[in-house]
Amino acid sequence: MPIAASIHYFLHEGGRPKKPPLVLIHGSGGDYLSWPPEIRRLADARVFTLDLPGHGKSKGPGCQSVADYADSVVGFMNAAGLSRAVFVGHALGGAIALTLAIDHPERVAGIGLISTGPRLPIVSSVMENAANPATFILAIQSLQELMHIPPAAKYLNDQTFRHLSSIRPTLFHGDLRACDQFDATSRLDAIRTPVLVLCGKDDQLTPRRYSESLAGQIPGAALQTIDGAGHLVMLEQPRRVAGLLSVFLMAIPYSPGM
Repeated sequence: MPIAASIHYFLHEGGRPKKPPLVLIHGSGGDYLSWPPEIRRLADARVFTLDLPGHGKSKGPGCQSVADYADSVVGFMNAAGLSRAVFVGHALGGAIALTLAIDHPERVAGIGLISTGPRLPIVSSVMENAANPATFILAIQSLQELMHIPPAAKYLNDQTFRHLSSIRPTLFHGDLRACDQFDATSRLDAIRTPVLVLCGKDDQLTPRRYSESLAGQIPGAALQTIDGAGHLVMLEQPRRVAGLLSVFLMAIPYSPGM
């Protein structure tokens, strides 16, 4: 994987791209593998799948706020030679995409918001357990229950538990704190870029009402809810999500060199 501004990323060059550059931003404790191949390798698109600072193969301590993560993504864009892009983020990644659209509108051609909201409050008991290495596993168990991964996807449930259990507790706690402190409610009407909001109907961690709030407050935003999926909708229904993203990207004006 290449690196730019200390951020490792996976790059898919989709032949002669017919869609604007796409930057995928994972959620709390995630990495580029939080996105399935169907989305990392979206047809006819140039796709950059990031490891946020401190995550995956990106070194460092991680950031302590959504704004700091957004600044790190702008630094990545500068180093990678991207003037504008479409940002698609999951949960914390969605908060980062929202912040980019509000604070750096000149760099944003569109945003996709998956399993996220204008606020991302974290249950106090989860925050307390995540802050203590002795109770860290309890925080992971609580969050996994709220993700509502269906029994049919036991492999995904096991995979998610192993991954979250293996990350540095301080890194994960920092991500949760960034989520808990995030609040873009009063600034959503300033967004003037194409917006697609996606959520799984069974998501209890970032419930559907969060996505409905985003779609209702952002001018022109489109909302898609997906049956049979919870918080990890892009992993539970990868083809469905990839198809929706592909249609969204095709609707955004694009010329090579963007």
